[in-house]
Amino acid sequence: MNDLINKWYKNHALLYKVLLFLSTTFLIVYLFPKSGKFKYDFDKGKPWQSESLLAPFDFAIKKSSDEIQQERIEASENSPIYFDINTSVEAAVLRDYSEKFKTSFADSIIRKHRSLFRVGESAIKDIYKVGVLDEAYDYSGAKNVILLDQQTQYNVTQFSNLTKFDGFRSVIEKKLEANDLSKFDATFVSLFFNIIKPNLSLNTLFTQNALDEKIEEISTVRGSIEKGTLIISKGELVEGNKYDVLKSLEAEYESQVWNESNYNLIVFAYALLVALALLMLLLFLRKYRIDVFLDNTKVTFIFFNILLMILLTTLVINYNSQYVYVVPLCILPLVLKAFFDARLGLFAHVLTVLLLGFIVPNSYEYMFLQIIAGIVTILTVSELYKRANLFISVGQITLIYIIAYFAFFVIHEGDITNLDPSTFGLFVLGGLATLFVQPLIYIYEKLFGLVSDVSLLELSDTNTKLLKELANKAPGTFHHSLNVANLAEASANEIGANAMLIRVGALYHDIGKMKNPTYFTENQATGINPHDELSSRESTHIIIDHVLDGIEIAKKNNLPDRVIDFIRTHHGTSMVYYFYRKEKELNEDTKESDFRYPGPQPFSKETAILMMCDSVEAASKSLKEPTTTKIDKFVESIISKQMEDGQFLNANITFKEIQSIKKVLKMKLANIFHLRIEYPE
Repeated sequence: MNDLINKWYKNHALLYKVLLFLSTTFLIVYLFPKSGKFKYDFDKGKPWQSESLLAPFDFAIKKSSDEIQQERIEASENSPIYFDINTSVEAAVLRDYSEKFKTSFADSIIRKHRSLFRVGESAIKDIYKVGVLDEAYDYSGAKNVILLDQQTQYNVTQFSNLTKFDGFRSVIEKKLEANDLSKFDATFVSLFFNIIKPNLSLNTLFTQNALDEKIEEISTVRGSIEKGTLIISKGELVEGNKYDVLKSLEAEYESQVWNESNYNLIVFAYALLVALALLMLLLFLRKYRIDVFLDNTKVTFIFFNILLMILLTTLVINYNSQYVYVVPLCILPLVLKAFFDARLGLFAHVLTVLLLGFIVPNSYEYMFLQIIAGIVTILTVSELYKRANLFISVGQITLIYIIAYFAFFVIHEGDITNLDPSTFGLFVLGGLATLFVQPLIYIYEKLFGLVSDVSLLELSDTNTKLLKELANKAPGTFHHSLNVANLAEASANEIGANAMLIRVGALYHDIGKMKNPTYFTENQATGINPHDELSSRESTHIIIDHVLDGIEIAKKNNLPDRVIDFIRTHHGTSMVYYFYRKEKELNEDTKESDFRYPGPQPFSKETAILMMCDSVEAASKSLKEPTTTKIDKFVESIISKQMEDGQFLNANITFKEIQSIKKVLKMKLANIFHLRIEYPE
């Protein structure tokens, strides 16, 4: 049981990576569309580039969406409307008319014009000959109308024959004019406003059912293609019926939902391809970025960003695929470059684009544009912490998108007459969305405990609370840290290391001396040395503890782990030689291990550079009457001793790079001591 627990403990990091790998593969495959994909790309009016295509199965030739829409419109126009009629309304209106007429006109008028009553009566019969609508309806005049009396067909007519609710006025006016009674127009017509009642109301249920039946009769296909039929030959133009057949075959593939028989097989095939891509990323990290590979947090961070980009793109495609270029995919290489390096950023970006090729339309065009944009991003954004650089880079990325898209459009269409300028607006939106990388980097720093160049720039400000405290409590140490920072930054630039990181590490590497500042030579302004009253072992303990004190102070002030690494390693496992020799004189049995720093040794170029610069700068204060020759021997001696002591065995730094660093240190020290060239006498 204990062996099993020990084995688990030793391999827990690897097991975590396996679980991360499997879970990411599962999530990406889950996001992929659950349908087939047509493997050929074609454009209307262009030659068929692939081999001659035979129908792989029987399928129908689908009508275009415009054709179906036109047939739906025709069906809607030809579908009848159903109205319920109330046949008792006419009789009631005639009774009301008779009563109202008698009370509204004097007897003399009635006697003189007996025909006036008959005109009104005739008008009412004409109005109700078909019926009066209860409200205004938006139908054409030629629309077929079926009148229902208690759900039984009563009459069939056209909508133009129905009387609108306020349409009775024109009927009455025409009747009066025909009988030479127009002088009674105003009085007579007003009488009908109170008595005319609608007797037709729309039967929504019957009308909708009739329309649904018409629409259901519409066929979405016109003809079919049998398996093995030649669809198109290589080099043949894609146009007319051949284009319709190809679009139908493409739609058939894309509409095929995975069924039970092939679902597992297709998922397995997708999983293989996704797993292969992610495996390449892990192998790349293990081969070229072993420090990242060994850090599970960093590996999780990289996988998370790839998954996030695929998720965003999938959501946009599901909403509307024409907005796919709004997704700021170039954020991925920007983020990875900010936290790691350009090579890793570009590699992860290319793999992500390859995975997205499964789900985006026009996959070749999309992948070409995104890979080119990713390369431009990596090449143009050199210092992300400079805001101007980011804006310039976003402008360049957007321009590359527009140029490449324009070129593809011309290749596909042959001219620019149908070019939609609004598409370029999508690229501009995508470019503007890329600016979100700055707040995103800040969020990532808090979530994953990583540090970017933006944070390093903030930490390099000597007005930060911690550095001001160092300047007040240990001014000599602060001055020493500034000198070491300048030396280390120049050395890092010489060999291509991270100059910003090493500068920040140098500024904070000795903050532990704030606890007992007077026990360190650079802070002993009065000339009094407190070590004179202590034993060699006590002095050594205080000196070595400044590393541990520095780590404690750094953690209290939330300094990033990458900066704390410089505090841990700037002395490595070197020896406090002065007090060791002093103790050795008193006790021959003195152990070297009692006078060595606890380590660890430097494990990167940056931490190795700091160790060299720190030792050289501190020891340079002891040089008396320095000359170029003395400085050269002095630098060679210190760094050679560190190499002999094995301090750089874990750092990935070469002899050639160490020689370059020595050269920089010699030149910088000569400048510090204001040495001139020694001319021969």
